[in-house]
Formats: sequence, C-alpha cells, structure tokens
Amino acid sequence: MALSVGSKKIKTAVFISGTGSNLKSLIKFSKLKKSPISINLIVSNNPKSKGLKYGKRFKIKSKFFNYKKKSIAEKKIILELKKNKINFICLAGFMKILSKNFIKSFKGKILNIHPSLLPRFKGLNTHERVIKNNETYSGCTVHFVNSKLDSGKIILQKKVKINKNDTPRTLSKKILIQEHKLYPKAILKIFNL
Repeated sequence: MALSVGSKKIKTAVFISGTGSNLKSLIKFSKLKKSPISINLIVSNNPKSKGLKYGKRFKIKSKFFNYKKKSIAEKKIILELKKNKINFICLAGFMKILSKNFIKSFKGKILNIHPSLLPRFKGLNTHERVIKNNETYSGCTVHFVNSKLDSGKIILQKKVKINKNDTPRTLSKKILIQEHKLYPKAILKIFNL
C-alpha cells in the first residue's frame, strides 16, 4: 500500500505530547532531498510539551489543542489539518487515542511509532512491563494507525537486546535511538523510495 509521491513533498503533521525527540528526527529527515514529506504542522495536547519549541526553532506552525472534550478537540484539529492541506500524519509520542471517526478521515495516512515489538506490549509503561516479564529483547515498531490501540499493519520493526542491568530508563534510551532511525526508514518504505 504505497502512497504516491509527486515531485512535491507531502504535507505532514506530527502529533506530540512530550519531549518531541522523534519529532526532531523527523524534521531533520524531512529536510533531506530524498524525504517524501515536509513537516508543516505540529499538533500537541500538552501546552508544556518540550517538542513545541522545535516549531519555533524550525519555523513550523505549532498548535496546542485542549483535550478536555475530545470530540471538540478533534474537530478543531481536522479543521486545522484541512486549512494547512495536510495529507499525512505521524504520531510521535502522542498520548491520546484518536477516535474511529478521526482515523477514518485519514485512513491509511496515519503512522505511529511504539516502543515495543508489536503485537506484544501494546499500550503504556512498555519498558517496565518488558523488564518485569524478563524478556531478552524489546524494540520499536512503526505501524499504520487503525481503530484498535497499537494494532495497525506493521511497517517496520527493530529489535533491541535487553541487558541484565537494564532499567526501564536505560532501555527507553536505547530504544529511542533506534526509533529515530526506524521512523524515517518506515516512511521511505511506504512511499516506495
């Protein structure tokens, strides 16, 4: 299911909630000639998200949406996406679950990165659960978003070995390094580049 790329880059929005380290790596990737995407909008549900500062630094429009009422927030986000002619969405540590209606309006055009080897360890507190379970490997997965949590079609995965002395924090750092490499590769893959 390759999306088509013309000579122009595909206008993309990145959704974040936290530090925005995947956002930063996607911005760097989007500036490469071979990249099929340009990042035109940053969406966050957290006004204190550190990732919003990348919007200022890279001159990318950034918007905070209050999620107290999810349906209202999503309507506003969809309007903003349409206004900015966004055709592709990358979730990068976005800690809200998108509604079925939202996903339907961008079917096959929303990607997410998850810090485990899906279908194992969906949801939150992944690293703690992986370590508690005495796993020898964890990793990260880039997948299409569908209406079930962390269940969309897998695009790419990267395995990371867990050492005996790894903590959720050290494991998180190791996996994050791989996430930054995997997300751009997955984008190139789905655009057949």
